Amino acid sequence: MASFADVLVKKLLDGRYVASLATENPDGSIHMVAVWYWFDGGQIFVATSSRSRKARNLQSNPKASLMIDSRDAAASCGINIAGSAQILTGDSSRQANAAIHRKYLSDAALADPKVGPVFAAWDDVTIRITPVSVIAWDMRQADRQFFGGALESNPKYLLPLER
Repeated sequence: MASFADVLVKKLLDGRYVASLATENPDGSIHMVAVWYWFDGGQIFVATSSRSRKARNLQSNPKASLMIDSRDAAASCGINIAGSAQILTGDSSRQANAAIHRKYLSDAALADPKVGPVFAAWDDVTIRITPVSVIAWDMRQADRQFFGGALESNPKYLLPLER
């Protein structure tokens, strides 16, 4: 199990990556969606609409998992955070969502009346995830341990990922 003090965990939580958020649908299947996130040092926040499937799922089952993956074939690393989730509304939601939007949108986008206010209205609630577990992986370490560095020393072994 990893912790927030781990360099890799901090890099991924503080970085600008797209995460995958998983919640449970009423029929027991998993709903997974790409999200933007913000980490305040102890909890993870995700902006969303109160009408979204993820927000509705969390109202009946407040458990969530968030995966952040570097999406780099040559240096793939990532974390999975599982925890309890709460839907925030009102001022606390607006403040958290503004932090998320500032993380992913430029000042020009935030100031553009066709962009900034639309995101602010669209994302009317926030999911706050309180972590229970953090698991991290780094394929560079696995390469050295299990493949003797073959993947790193032979860059043509790994095919490029689609962007």
